[in-house]
Amino acid sequence: MTEMNKTPKSGMARLVPIAVIAMAAVLGAVLLRDVISFEALRENREALLAFRNAHYAVTAAGFMALYVGIVAFSLPGATVATLTGGFLFGIFPGTVFNVGAATIGAVLIFLAARWGLGERLAARMDASEGMIKRIKAGIDANQWPMLFLIRLVPAVPFFVANLVPALVGVRLSRFATSTFLGIIPGGLVYTSVGAGLGEVFERGETPDLGIIFEPHILLPILGLCALALLPVVIRAITGRKGV
Repeated sequence: MTEMNKTPKSGMARLVPIAVIAMAAVLGAVLLRDVISFEALRENREALLAFRNAHYAVTAAGFMALYVGIVAFSLPGATVATLTGGFLFGIFPGTVFNVGAATIGAVLIFLAARWGLGERLAARMDASEGMIKRIKAGIDANQWPMLFLIRLVPAVPFFVANLVPALVGVRLSRFATSTFLGIIPGGLVYTSVGAGLGEVFERGETPDLGIIFEPHILLPILGLCALALLPVVIRAITGRKGV
C-alpha cells in the first residue's frame, strides 16, 4: 500500500518544474511585455551604459543571469535581450554572452521537461508499435542532423526546439552541443544588430529584426541547413543507420 501511494505523488512531483515554467511563461507574457522591450532599452540606454562602464563584470554577470531566466522560463524578451547583449558588449564578447546564456537557459528547460515527461514518453514510444515507434526510430537514427536543423531554421520557435528533444529521449550532451553550435549564426546576426543600436537610437528608428531573412544572411543559413541534412540523405540512399 505504501509503494502504491508513493507512485502518484512521485509522478505529480515530476510535473512541478514544467508547471512552474508554464505559470512563469503566462505571467511573464502578461506582466513583462512593457518591461523587457525595445522601448525600455531605448529609454534606459544611458543608464545601462554608465553602469556597464563603472561595473563591467557585474553588468556581464547580471545580464547573463537575466538572459538565462528569460530562456529557462520562456519569458518574452529573448530577442530584446540578444540586442541588449550586442548594445552593451559589442559583437564580441556580446555574441559569447548571448549564446552562452541562451544555451544554459535551454539546458535548464530541457532538463525540466525531460524529468517531468521526457523519460516516460520516450520509454512509451520505444515500447509502442506501428507509426509511433517508426517515428521515434527515425529521430534516433538522425539525432545530430535534426538537432542542428531545428536550431538553424529561423522559423522554429526557440522553446519548441528546447522541449521536443527532451520528449524524444535526446541525450543532454547532444542537446547542449547542438544548441550552442546551432544558435551561433542567428545569435551573431542579432548581436551585430544590437551592436549598431547606438546609431539607430540617434536616428529615432527601430532595428530591422527581419534582417535574418535578407538573402545575404538567409542563404548561408539555409546552406548550413542543407549541410545538416546531408547525412540524412546519405543514409537514406545507402540504407545505413545513424547514431
